Amino acid sequence: MAPSSRHLLLLLLATTLIVPSASSHDDGGAGKAVYTKVCDESRFEAAGLVMSRYPYCNASIPYADRVHDLIGWMTVEEKVSNLGDWADGAPRIGLPPYMWWSEALHGLSSTGPTTKFDDPKKPRLHSGRAAVFNGTVFANVINSAASFNETLWMSIGQAISTEARAMYNLGKSGLTYWSPNINVVRDPRWGRALETPGEDPFVVGRYAVNFVRGMQDVPGHAGAGVDPMSRPLKTAACCKHYAAYDVDDWYGHNRFKFDARVEERDMVETFQRPFEMCVRDGDVSSVMCSYNRVNGIPACADARLLSGTIRRDWGLHGYIVSDCDAVRVMALNATWLGYTAVEASAAVLKAGLDLDCGMSWIVQDGKPVMDYLTSYGMEAIRMGKMREADIDNALTNLYMTLMRLGYFDGMSKYETLNEEDICTDQHKSLALDGARQGMVLLKNDDNLLPLNVDKHAAVTIRGPHAEAPEKVMDGDYTGPPCRYVTPLEGISKDVKIAHAANVTIYFGGINMHIEREGNDREDILLPKNQTEEILRVAEASPNPIVLVILCGGGVDISFAHGNPKIGAILWAGYPGGEGGQAIADVIFGRYNPGGRLPLTWFKNKYIHQIPMTSMALRPRPDHGYPGRTYKFYDGPEVLYPFGHGLSYTKFRYELTDGAKGAIVKISAAGRHCKRLSYKAGTLHAAPSCPAIDVASHACEETVAFNVSVINHGDADGAHAVLVYTIPPREVAGAPIKQVVAFQRVFVKAGSAAAVGFKLNVCKAFGIVEKTAYTVVPSGISAIHVENGDSSSPSSVSFPVKISFYA
Repeated sequence: MAPSSRHLLLLLLATTLIVPSASSHDDGGAGKAVYTKVCDESRFEAAGLVMSRYPYCNASIPYADRVHDLIGWMTVEEKVSNLGDWADGAPRIGLPPYMWWSEALHGLSSTGPTTKFDDPKKPRLHSGRAAVFNGTVFANVINSAASFNETLWMSIGQAISTEARAMYNLGKSGLTYWSPNINVVRDPRWGRALETPGEDPFVVGRYAVNFVRGMQDVPGHAGAGVDPMSRPLKTAACCKHYAAYDVDDWYGHNRFKFDARVEERDMVETFQRPFEMCVRDGDVSSVMCSYNRVNGIPACADARLLSGTIRRDWGLHGYIVSDCDAVRVMALNATWLGYTAVEASAAVLKAGLDLDCGMSWIVQDGKPVMDYLTSYGMEAIRMGKMREADIDNALTNLYMTLMRLGYFDGMSKYETLNEEDICTDQHKSLALDGARQGMVLLKNDDNLLPLNVDKHAAVTIRGPHAEAPEKVMDGDYTGPPCRYVTPLEGISKDVKIAHAANVTIYFGGINMHIEREGNDREDILLPKNQTEEILRVAEASPNPIVLVILCGGGVDISFAHGNPKIGAILWAGYPGGEGGQAIADVIFGRYNPGGRLPLTWFKNKYIHQIPMTSMALRPRPDHGYPGRTYKFYDGPEVLYPFGHGLSYTKFRYELTDGAKGAIVKISAAGRHCKRLSYKAGTLHAAPSCPAIDVASHACEETVAFNVSVINHGDADGAHAVLVYTIPPREVAGAPIKQVVAFQRVFVKAGSAAAVGFKLNVCKAFGIVEKTAYTVVPSGISAIHVENGDSSSPSSVSFPVKISFYA
């Protein structure tokens, strides 16, 4: 069935006029004005309106008053028509349509209806106006996470937002981007691991904070003393998918119907923590709720999760949007409480949802439907199931965000950005550097790598990913890259490619057919034919071969790790448009790899030990489940642990301030002490104050120390220093260890670099008790600084004794 007239109009605006924003021009770009802000007098005049009549365009009054005025002009029908991602606007009062859905996971993406790259095969469509065929495609998020470099993460966000602003000025994109994906990788089979920063909630949270700050912050308008509701935004980011979402489609369990049964402790400690950091520390302007149910309730209809937690407890300054079709899923897939489309629409709005993203055209009740709120909102009001005031609240959150983005007034700082600010040399260099920083050297027997071009004038290239297409190298949620370098092209700039050479490089791995959104893996092996070919190639080679693996989630390559004919293994992830050059730079020693794995690589037998649908993080002895992630896994030895990563040099640590231990005494006067769960037989008697509740404490205590990172090898290199805390051994159910800080540092061969850390006691030593309180336990904890090279064991640790006094 054809779409409704409303959506036909929006589709026309999006494709013929190319208007994802307030811009307006025709296909040829001639004869029509281009507007990049709503409150442009000439735009109002062209529509037969007088702008001065509308206080919402008066830039001298506060945003809140302007938004109140704007909503006050709108009829209830106009209000409802703006609750979907294809928002109608209200032309009667000068408000143009707006398309909310854009993606920027690791560069501007063609996913969604808003961002439009020009087609080089159709020159007529961009005749007479600036054409943009490409954007900078950075390495996938899992790669960037492996760098453990917060500066890199922020720089990527800044580069993407600059290109986004340029595209907006050209009428080819919007200002609101539904990125990043910050779901924790709980299970190695999850198909979307490549999109995320890995398995540690703290690392994931720090990635979110830095990427969001890069996307959103306008210099000079961040930090203490700045009103968050009037703080300008360069672009608006969105942390997704909230909450406990990490099952896409596994043996019939799909994300539309899956009910994530989650203990409150796991919710606080793992599933919510990155989102809390994103909102509190990153000041993100949007959060996306997920398809799944959480303990029986759809995430997008759970008032406790949305209004209660995101907005009230964490203080979101922005809007909450549904994953695309999530409201429809409630009525047609999950069939929650037998709700009709009208009841589902009312339920999500009352729970705190502000915007409904609709993706699929369907026919329901005899009419075409896309966004549920725009399609059924009026009926919900007529039936008394939805208040107009609830709609006003949602629109307030939406238009406050657009005000801060300069959608109404423009933002002079960015108005000159254009096609020349996309795919700049600086951005391409950053993409190359980011891809190199995320490379992880998994194995390097007898220092096979780096290859010396003087000794190896030619190499043999084998494997299905040697000439990997863009979709393999770029991964998911991507647009056309500025340029695309295959592994073969990268290698062939340095050496000759021969059918028979002393060294063979095999490019293998998996791709989007195996791991992607909507598709979880059934095992974590390479395809069987590929494994067999690698073994044949290795056996036939006169010398040990180099194996390069492209994948997002971990792959069980035990057969290669233990094979002496496979001398080196390099994980390249999905390294983006510059990936082929980055791989070559690492293999031939122009860049010393310093990445460390942001998730555990399990052996395939793990999939037989625990079903993907079990949400518990801690071991379940009653079920034989070994636990999940490095924090709780207590099963057989893994293939590569979290944080594993080798270098072409050797690093060791020393505690430069001679720290042998630290004692922290905290006043418990006026505080409520909390009970702790202890392991049987570990204590004669529990302390009088076993723990204090973090929420009731000022949390001003710190532990500071310095680590000297000594490069005692022959090559300069970067190294990621990971700091863990280990809770008191007698506490039951506590993590084995947990990352609490990290820094990436460059050290020249034969030199040392001092790295300082200052840990807040509540944040670094806090654990989540089974009651879901976050507490600081008394007793002897430890600080552990761990080297990623198990062959060069130089980790350092020292105890921290924490006690409480009245």
